[in-house]
Parts: sequence; C-alpha cells; structure tokens
Amino acid sequence: MSVSRGSNTTLDLQPLLADSDDNKEQEEKSGGSGGVTLLNGSGSKELGHREREDSAVFVKKIGSALFYGISSFMITVVNKTVLTSYHFPSFLFLSLGQLTASIVVLGMGKRLKLVSFPPLQRNTFAKIFPLPLIFLGNMMFGLGGTKTLSLPMFAALRRFSILMTMLLELKILGLRPTTAVQVSVYAMIGGALLAASDDLSFNMRGYIYVMITNALTASNGVYVKKKLDTSEIGKYGLMFYNSLFMFLPALALNYATGDLDQALNFGQWDDSVFVLQFLLSCVMGFILSYSTILCTQFNSALTTTIVGCLKNICVTYLGMFIGGDYVFSWLNCIGINISVLASLLYTYVTFRRKRAPDKQTHLPSTRGENV
Repeated sequence: MSVSRGSNTTLDLQPLLADSDDNKEQEEKSGGSGGVTLLNGSGSKELGHREREDSAVFVKKIGSALFYGISSFMITVVNKTVLTSYHFPSFLFLSLGQLTASIVVLGMGKRLKLVSFPPLQRNTFAKIFPLPLIFLGNMMFGLGGTKTLSLPMFAALRRFSILMTMLLELKILGLRPTTAVQVSVYAMIGGALLAASDDLSFNMRGYIYVMITNALTASNGVYVKKKLDTSEIGKYGLMFYNSLFMFLPALALNYATGDLDQALNFGQWDDSVFVLQFLLSCVMGFILSYSTILCTQFNSALTTTIVGCLKNICVTYLGMFIGGDYVFSWLNCIGINISVLASLLYTYVTFRRKRAPDKQTHLPSTRGENV
C-alpha cells in the first residue's frame, strides 16, 4: 500500500501493516495458549479434589461395613453363650436389656453433648413409623432363633434375608441390582437351601423365628435407608426413639408371657462372669444398632445385609464348637461353603472401585437440554 505526496514522492506503508498483523497474531497465540494452560490447571485441581472426595467416601464405606461386621459377629457369639451355654430362660428379657442400654447410652450422650438428635414431638412416632415395630420384632425373633438353632444353621437360614432385601429395594427404593449381584445372591440362597435340606437338628420353631427375622431385617434395612434420606431425625434419633417407643411394649410382653419372672428368678445372677456377658450383650445390642444404621447410610440396605451374612462365615465355623448343639453332615457343610463363596463374590462386586461411572457423570447432558 502506498500514499502519494504530490507528483514525485511516494510513502510505502505495506511493511508497517505487515509487522502490525504479525504482532497481533503472536499476541493471539500467546493469549490463547495462556488461556488453555489456565483451563488445564483449573481442571486438574477439580479432578484432584474429586478424587480425594471419592477416596474419603470409599474409606467410609469400607469402615462402616467392617464396623458392622465385627459388631454383628461379637453380639451373635455373646448372645449364643448367654442363651445356650448358660441356659438363660428368656430371650425376651435379653431384648429388653438391649433396649434399656440404647436408651441410657444415647440419653447420656445427648446430655453430655456427645450426640445430638431432635427432641421428642407429637409427630415423632409418625415420622419413623413403622421402624419401631420392625426394630423390636427383629431383635426379639433374632434372639429367639439364636437360642433355638445351632449357629451354623442359623447363619445359613439368615441368608434368605438377602433375597428379601434385594426385592424390597427394587419395590420401595427403585434400586435394581446388577447381574453379578443377582448371581451371587441366588448362589447364596441355593447353598442355604442345600444346607437346610440335611439339617440333623431340625427345629420348626427356630426356623419360623429365623424366617420372620429375615423379613424384618430386610424391611428394617430398606426403611432405615428411606428414613435417613427423607427425615431430619438422623441416625441417633432413629436409634433412641426406636428403643424408647418399644420399651413399654417389650416390658408388657415380658410380663404377659412370664419371661420377666423367669429371668428375675434365674439362678446364676450371682455368677460375675455371666453378669458380665449379659451386660456385654445389652451394650453390644446398642453398638449393633448404631453400626447397622451407619453401614446402611454409607452403603445400601443390601450391602448391610450381605456384610451381616459375611460375618456368618466366622460364626458358622466357630458355631460348630460354641453351644454344643450342631450336628455335622457332609451335605450341610457343602451347602454352607457354597453360600460362603457366593458371599465373597458379592463382596468383590460391591466394593471394587468403579471409575467408569464417575467419568460419565461429567459428560454433557443429552436429554434435550441446552449445553
């Protein structure tokens, strides 16, 4: 480009314009790469923060599951020792002791500001219904099954609660398990049926108690998950009010059946070892309730049920020596081991870390929304 000055002088501006264009291009490139660098740095920070959150959630899931498994194992062994080895006459009175321990411990914890939950209101019972009834029935029939059956058969029959939980989660919560989960559950049920088919110490009342407990356990897990998600009462409130509302009905049931008199007239109250195990059973009932709610909150109702059955791996083999009421047979043993292997399969499927779904959650929406 040139500009004419008179007839003889010409000023050429093309080199200047070219230099200006080159400078603009360099600035654009420099600014663009800087923007990309800044974006990449921000993205890496968000990704690192997200990974730390995922790790913390994973630790909570594993920790709560282990806590529940250990608590469930301990209370099963202690309850069996009290009810069978010492021949304590009333599992109903033992359940009353566990309710009392929960009320006392949580009441003192709230007074000392160690735990917090909303105060009692007129609509509190309606908010948590039907959990109190399920809670009491689950406790009583579970103790009844522990008293009347050998631990290996009790553990095998308890696996029916897994199938019930899976069906209730599908019906109430709308949670559909994966194919691998379904296969493991069906294998556990098959092993339990095989073990039950050759039970040489069959007890019909014990079988009825355990099957009722299975239905109540499944209902309890699903409804606890639902109440924790929709109610402001919280896990401590659920534990406290479940025990509080069911204390008087449990006391009345003990009195009506004569279990209260039988328990108070028991001849080994002067045995310090028995008293220690009885008190331990009562306190472990509270710890089990807390660990159950904690595991259900961080995982799922089905996971809580499965972890409870995983602890039965230890209970099954130790139960052959605890209580002295197990009769061995090969078919029974094979069925139990099938259930054990299926439980291990479910544990692997449930707790392995799944990276793919986490990545998919950050993709743009494709449901007709503007992106």
